[in-house]
Amino acid sequence: MAIINVQDAKFQDAIQEGVVLVDFWAPWCGPCKMIAPVLEELSQKLGESVTIAKLNVDDNPETASNYGVMSIPTLKLFKDGVEVGTAVGFRPLADLEAWIAPQL
Repeated sequence: MAIINVQDAKFQDAIQEGVVLVDFWAPWCGPCKMIAPVLEELSQKLGESVTIAKLNVDDNPETASNYGVMSIPTLKLFKDGVEVGTAVGFRPLADLEAWIAPQL
């Protein structure tokens, strides 16, 4: 599945069904640039079982504030609209796979 971009206005709709990993990021953030290819690979490996969404915190400050995002990248994991986990900072592929696996 391709990685999708979400905005404040459609955020709640995006996280309502299934397992959704949201990357809170900004274009100027070095670690955000480092994790982007890891998320691409994760998307390819997990396919339809997980939706990966990216939310630019500069363009969408309301959602970032609502979820207490203070540092980026922040990854939040949702299952059927309920937040089930948070990870801050760069994470290698194996760590992300292990983090998501219990929700599948």
